[in-house]
Amino acid sequence: MFKKILIANRGEIACRVMRTAKRMGIATVAVYSDADDGALHMRMADEAVHVGGAASSESYLVAERIVQAAKDTGAEAIHPGYGFLSENAAFAEMLEAAGIAFIGPNTLAIGAMGDKIESKKLAAKAGVNTIPGHTAAIPDADKAVEIAKDVGFPVMIKASAGGGGKGMRIARNEDEARSGFESAVNEARSSFGDDRVFIERFVEDPRHIEIQVMADSHGNTVYLGERECSIQRRHQKVIEEAPSPFVTEELRAEMGKQAVMLAEVVQYRSAGTVEFIVDKDRNFFFLEMNTRLQVEHPVTEYITGLDLVELMIRVAAGAKLPVSQQDITLKGWAVETRVYAEDPLRNFMPSIGRLVRYQAPEETDHVRVDTGVFEGGEISMFYDPMIAKLITGGENREQAIARMRDALDRFYIRGIQHNIPFLAALMKHRRFAEGRLTTGFIEEEFPEGFNADYLVPEDMTLLVAVASSMHHGVSERGLNGGGTDAARNFIVFVDDDNRSEFQVRSSRAGGGWLVTVGEKDFEIHGIWNPGDPMFLGTVNDVDICAQVECNPVGYTLTHAGGQMDLRVLEPHVAEHQRLMPKKLPPDTSKFLMSPMPGLLIRLSVEAGQEVNAGEELAVVEAMKMENILRAERDGVIGEIHASTGDSLVVDQKILEFE
Repeated sequence: MFKKILIANRGEIACRVMRTAKRMGIATVAVYSDADDGALHMRMADEAVHVGGAASSESYLVAERIVQAAKDTGAEAIHPGYGFLSENAAFAEMLEAAGIAFIGPNTLAIGAMGDKIESKKLAAKAGVNTIPGHTAAIPDADKAVEIAKDVGFPVMIKASAGGGGKGMRIARNEDEARSGFESAVNEARSSFGDDRVFIERFVEDPRHIEIQVMADSHGNTVYLGERECSIQRRHQKVIEEAPSPFVTEELRAEMGKQAVMLAEVVQYRSAGTVEFIVDKDRNFFFLEMNTRLQVEHPVTEYITGLDLVELMIRVAAGAKLPVSQQDITLKGWAVETRVYAEDPLRNFMPSIGRLVRYQAPEETDHVRVDTGVFEGGEISMFYDPMIAKLITGGENREQAIARMRDALDRFYIRGIQHNIPFLAALMKHRRFAEGRLTTGFIEEEFPEGFNADYLVPEDMTLLVAVASSMHHGVSERGLNGGGTDAARNFIVFVDDDNRSEFQVRSSRAGGGWLVTVGEKDFEIHGIWNPGDPMFLGTVNDVDICAQVECNPVGYTLTHAGGQMDLRVLEPHVAEHQRLMPKKLPPDTSKFLMSPMPGLLIRLSVEAGQEVNAGEELAVVEAMKMENILRAERDGVIGEIHASTGDSLVVDQKILEFE
C-alpha cells in the first residue's frame, strides 16, 4: 500500500480524498495556487506545494509542476479528483514514465473514453446503445448548421473533451446551431484546451441516468447500481440520487451489463461512470464515459456501503476488488444537492467574495457534508462556484428527502449569495416528490426563472408565530431583565410594503410559548437569543429550524424554502406603520449592467446601433462559463460604458439605451 499520495486538485474533492487517505494511514500532499493559499485542502494535507498562479492554466493544469511536486515530496501516487487533469491521458503517461502511480484508469481507457467522439464510436462497435449523430469534429459554424439539419433538430452541440455542462448547447433551429457552435467552441477552448465539438440528436424529455463501475487490474469489473442525475440547469447537475425512482431491476441489470461490457473493452481499471440518456419508454442510449470519480459518488457510497476512493487507491496499488457482482446490494436511498455560490434570484449568476458566516449542518450517519471552504474563506472567480455537496440518506426516498429539507434549513451561509433557497424549493416541489423527473425539469417548472414568488412559505402563520415568540422574549428582557407571564398582543407585518398583516396574541405556557395567529394556536418551545443565526425548537411538537436575520425594524426568517421579512409591532405602533409610504426601487431599465463579476469578452454592439429584443449585446465570462446578455426590448444603443477585456463588478454599467 502507498505511504504517501498527492492530490492533484483543490476544494471539496481534494478534502474528500484526504479524509479517506488519512483513515487508511496514508500521508497526503496538497498542491495549491496563488488564489488557494491558505485554503482548506492545503490546511488538511500533511504537506502542501505551491504550483503557480490563480488561473487553472497557470497551476492546476500544468502537469509538469504537479509531477515535480510529487517527486519533490516523495509521493508514490497521485489522485486527480475530477476536472483539471483527471482525464488527461498525457498526464497519466507522464506519471507512468516518472514511476508514479496514477489513481485512476489506464491511458488506453482515458484516451478512448475521455474523448466523447471516439468513445461513441467505440461504444457503437461494442454493441452499446448509442444516440444518432455526427461523431467527427466539426470545422466551422456553416458545417455545424449543415450537420444539424441532416441529423434533425433539436440537436445537442457538445465539446469532445467537455464535462460539467461546459461546451454544450441545445439548438432547435439553424440560428441556434450557428451561435451554439461558436459558444461551445469558445467554452471548450478556454475550459479544456480542446475546441473540437460534435453534434448528436437531442432526446426529448430524457432522464440522465448513470452507472457506476469499478474494476481492478486482475480482470474483475462490477457495477454499483445507478444514479438519477436528471435535475440539471444549463446541463450542470444540481440534484442526484441513488437509486433512481424510474429504474426497474431489469433495466438496472441491462444498463449495468452494457456499462461493464464497455469498461472491459478498454481494459478499464479504477472507478468510472457510464452515462446514459433514458427516454420515457425506458429505452437507453450511451452518452459518455467519465474515466474518473464523479461529483455525485457519495450517493452510491451510501446505498452500497463502499468507499469508492478507498477502492480506487487499493486498485491502483495492485489489489483485487474485495467484492464481486453478487456481493453488491443496494440498501436505502440517498440524495445529494450541490450548494453553489450563485444568486438564483439573478438568473443564477456567480457570486464571489468572503464567507462571512459559514455553518454547515452537523454530520451524522444520514447527513454528510463534503466541502472545501470554511468561515472567513473566499470564493474565487477563478474556479467552479461549488461551496459544498450535501448528502442525506434514509430507508426510503421520502425519508432521504425529508432529511435533506431539514439539513438545508441548517446550512447557514452569509457574505455571498447561494442557491440553497432554490434547492429547498426543488425538494418541496410536488413533481420532484413524485419522482417525475427529466433533464428539462427546471426549465419546465421554472419557465421564468427563480424569483421571490417561490420563497413564499407554505404556511406563513408558522413563521409569524415563531417570530412573535422570539420578539416577545426579547422585549421582556429589554423591559425588565426577566420573564413574565403577561400576555402580549402584536400586529405582524409581512414585507416592507405591508403586503399582509396578522393579529397575534402571545403568552408563556409550559416553559415555552402559546402563540395565537388569527384563529390558529401554536405551542412553541425553543432557545433563541439576539445574534443567534437560527431558531431551533419545536412547533406543536414538530422539530423546526428557522434561519434568523435581525434588522433594526424586524426579522427575516427562512424555513423549508420559504422566506419572510417580518415586523412585529405593538398595536399602537402598527397604526403608524400602515401610514408609511412604499419605497420604490431606482429605475435602471435604460442600462445594461453586469449581473455578475467577470470579464467582458465581447461587446457586440456600438453606440447608435438599433437592436431588437433577444439580440446579443455582450458576453461576460465568469467561472469558466460564457454568459450572453441579450436585449430585453427593441431600442437604440446610447452611451457605451465598458470595453472588451474589462473586468466587471456586479451591477457595473456596460451600456445604456437612448
